[in-house]
Amino acid sequence: MGSLFRSAEMTLCQLFLQSEAAYACVSELGELGLVQFRDLNPDVNVFQRKFVNEVRRCDEMERKLRYLEKEIKKDGIPMLDTGENPEAPQPREMIDLEATFEKLENELREVNQNAEALKKNFLELTELKQILRKTQVFFDEAEHQASAQMADPSREEEQVTLLGEEGLRAGGQALKLGFVAGVILRERIPAFERMLWRACRGNVFLRQAEIETPLEDPSTGDQVYKSVFIIFFQGDQLKTRVKKICEGFRATLYPCPEAPADRREMAMGVMTRIEDLNTVLGQTQDHRHRVLVAAAKNIKNWFVKVRKIKAIYHTLNLFNLDVTQKCLIAECWVPVLDLENIQLALRRGTERSGSSVPPILNRMDTPEDPPTYNHTNKFTSGFQVLYDAYGIASYREMNPTPYTIITFPFLFAVMFGDLGHGSLMTVFAAWMVLKEKPLQAQKSDNEIWNIFFGGRYIILLMGLFSMYTGLIYNDAFGKSLNIFGSSWRVSNYNYNYTQSVTDIMLDPASEDYIGYPYPLGMDPVWQLSKNKIIFQNSFKMKISIILGVTHMLFGVAISFFNHTYFKNRLSIICEFIPQVIFLVALFFYMVILMFIKWTKYYATLTDTPLGPRCAPSVLISFINMVLVKDTPYEAVCETPYMYAGQGGIQMFLLLCAFVCIPWILLAKPIMIMRSRKETSQYSVTHNQLNSATENGDAEQPIHNNTSQPPAAAHGGDGHDEEPMGEIFIHQGIHTIEYVLGSVSHTASYLRLWALSLAHSQLSEVLWSMVLNKGLTVDGWTGGVALYIIFTIWASLTVSILVLMEGLSAFLHTLRLHWVEFCTKFYSGNGYAFQPFSFELILDSASQSKEE
Repeated sequence: MGSLFRSAEMTLCQLFLQSEAAYACVSELGELGLVQFRDLNPDVNVFQRKFVNEVRRCDEMERKLRYLEKEIKKDGIPMLDTGENPEAPQPREMIDLEATFEKLENELREVNQNAEALKKNFLELTELKQILRKTQVFFDEAEHQASAQMADPSREEEQVTLLGEEGLRAGGQALKLGFVAGVILRERIPAFERMLWRACRGNVFLRQAEIETPLEDPSTGDQVYKSVFIIFFQGDQLKTRVKKICEGFRATLYPCPEAPADRREMAMGVMTRIEDLNTVLGQTQDHRHRVLVAAAKNIKNWFVKVRKIKAIYHTLNLFNLDVTQKCLIAECWVPVLDLENIQLALRRGTERSGSSVPPILNRMDTPEDPPTYNHTNKFTSGFQVLYDAYGIASYREMNPTPYTIITFPFLFAVMFGDLGHGSLMTVFAAWMVLKEKPLQAQKSDNEIWNIFFGGRYIILLMGLFSMYTGLIYNDAFGKSLNIFGSSWRVSNYNYNYTQSVTDIMLDPASEDYIGYPYPLGMDPVWQLSKNKIIFQNSFKMKISIILGVTHMLFGVAISFFNHTYFKNRLSIICEFIPQVIFLVALFFYMVILMFIKWTKYYATLTDTPLGPRCAPSVLISFINMVLVKDTPYEAVCETPYMYAGQGGIQMFLLLCAFVCIPWILLAKPIMIMRSRKETSQYSVTHNQLNSATENGDAEQPIHNNTSQPPAAAHGGDGHDEEPMGEIFIHQGIHTIEYVLGSVSHTASYLRLWALSLAHSQLSEVLWSMVLNKGLTVDGWTGGVALYIIFTIWASLTVSILVLMEGLSAFLHTLRLHWVEFCTKFYSGNGYAFQPFSFELILDSASQSKEE
C-alpha cells in the first residue's frame, strides 16, 4: 500500500543468464510481470538480431492460427475458452506446434479446394439441368404454335415461326437455324437483350426464363439469382457474334442437344451425377467440420502459447551476447521490494532449463530517472488512470490517487447532489460490480461500455456520495423528503390560503420558525418557499468557497512532503512557506469570516448590532480589505467589523500576503546564486591549496570550514546546471502562476455552486413541466396519461439529468483535480513502468483483435 501514496522504489539491475537457461528465466519473469527490460542493441537492425528467425516462425504460426480461427468463425463453431493460462512451451515444443499447425492448415486448405471444386461442378450441373428443363419448354411451345398454324392457315400469325428443332418455316420453306443456350445473372438480362438486338440488328431470337431458386457461388459462398436463355440465329457470322456477346456479359454457355431424346438422356445423366455430388459434398463438409471442431477446442490455448513464445524471443533480442556466446546480459528496472520474488522466479527458470549455473542479478548505480510504478488493484486502478491521463508522476513524487478516491466523488456529488439520481447511478454501478466476472468474460468491443465498466468503482462512489449530498440538500428528483418534520409552523395557513397562494416567503425572524434546526440537511419547507433560490444560492456559494480553499491548501500541504522527501530545504523555505502564508492570509481568512458571520448574527435580533441588517457581506469585506478601503455601515450597527481588532488584523494579513510575492519571486534564485558563488570560491581555494601543497609552501593552518563546499548546506535544489537567467524566468512564471492562480482557482470552485443549482432547477422543471401534468388528470384517462408521461419523464431523467448532467459534473470535477489541485504539488514529468508481463501482452492482443 505504501507505493500507492508514493511510487515504488526502483533500481536498475544487470542480469547475467546462461544461454540454455535464458528462455526459461525470461518466461518466469513474464509470468511474474515485475521487470522492465532495456534495449541494449538500439543501433542493431531488427532483422539482424540473434532471435529474429524464431520471431518469424512465431509470426508464421500466428498467421496459421488466424486462418484456422477465421474458418472456425465462418462455420459458427464455438471456440472453447476454459480461462486457463498455459505456460510458455519450451523451445523444443515449437517444432511440434509448427507441425500441428502445418498439418491442420494443409488439410483444411485441401478440403476447401476440393469442396470448392465440387461446388463448382455442382453449380454447372445444376445450371445444365435448368437449361435442359427450360429449353424443353421452349421447344414444346414452338411445336405447339407450328401445329396450330398448320391446322388453321387462315390465322394471322408472324411470318417467321419456329418449328421445333428443325428450323423456321416462312412461306412454306424450311430454314435451318442454329442456337446456343446458357445461364446469366438475372440483373444483366435487360442489357444483354439490348446488346443482342443492336449488335445482330434484330436477326436473332431470344427466349429467357428465371431460375426460381438461388444458386450458391462456389468462390464467395453468396446466393445469386440467374436466368436461363436460348438464342436462335442463322449463319456462322451471327453465331460468332452471339458467343462474343455472351462472353462479354459473363454468361455461361452449355451444350444442348437438338433431339428431344438426346435431351432427356442427358437430363437423366445430369440428375445421377448431381446425386453423387451431393453425397461427396456431404462427406467433405462433415470431414471439414470434424477438423474445425477439434481445432476449436485448443485454439485459445494455442494462441496463448504462440504469443508467449513470441514475446520471449522479442525480449531476448533486447539482450547482449558476451564474447564467449554462452551468456546473455540484460539490464532491467525492477521494484526494490520485489527483488526477492524476481530472484525466486530466476531460480525456477534455471531449474526448469536444467542449467547448473545460477543467474546473477546485480544492482547498478545510474543517474537516469527510474520509471514510475504505483501498485494498483481493480478498485484503485480507475482512479490512477485519471492522473496518468494528466501526466505520469515523477519518480517517488507524491501520488494524488489515494486522496482522490474520496475528494473526486465528493466534489462530484456537491454538483450532482440528488438522492434519486444518485440512487440510479449507484444501482447501475453496483450491478456492474456484482456481475464483474461474467461481464468481464464477455470482452465486449463497445468502447462506451468498456469506459463505463472500467470506471465502475468510480461510478459507485459517485453515486453513493451523490445520495449523501442529496440528503443534505433534501433533494430527490426535484422534490424534498419530510422525514423529521418541518421546523416551521404552518398552523397560521389554512387549506384555502395555501391553495390560493403559489409561493410563500419564509422569514427566519418570523413567528413561524420554531427555532430548532432540521436534524439532517435542509428543511423540506424550503421547497415551497419563494426565496428558496436566494437561500440556496448563498449556502451553496459559501460551501463551494470553503471546499475549494480547503482543497487547495491540502494540495500545497502535499508539496511539503515532496520537498521533505527529496531533501529540498530551499523549496520549503522559499516556496512552501510563503505559499501557505499567502493562501491563508487572504482566502482562508475569507473562509473564517464566513463562519464568524454564520455564528454571530441572528435573524431574530432585529435593529441590533447582531441583527441581519448589520451582518456585513463577506465578499464586500474581502474586497475592501484588499483595496484598503473602509466598509460603510448603518448607525445602528456601531461598527463595520465582525469582531474587535478586525481592521488591524486584516492590515497585518494583507501585508503578509504582499511580502510573500517577492519572497516567492526572488528568494530562491538569490539563494541559488549565493550558493554557486560560495561553491566557486571554495573550488578556487581548494585548487590553490593543492598547488601550494605540491610546491611545499603550505605552512599556514587549514581551517575546518573549507573541508566541505558551502553549497552542501542547502540540500538538493535541482538547479545545479541551469543558467541563472532561466532560473529567474522560471521562478517569475511560477510566482505569477501561483498568485494569480490562487484568485482564479478559488473562483473556479464556484462551479460547484453553479452546477448544483442548475441540476436542482432542471430536476424541478422536469417534475413540474412533465410528470406533474400526468398527476393532474382525473379518471381512467389519468392512468393512461400518467403511464405515458411517466415514460417520457423517466427517459428524460436518465438521458439528460443522469447521463448528460453526470458527464458534465464528472468533467468539471476532473478539471478541479487536474488544474486547481494538482498544480500545487504535481509535476507529472515521469514515465510509466512498463513491465514484461504476459498478462498485459495477452490483454493488448485480444483488444487489438476485437478492434
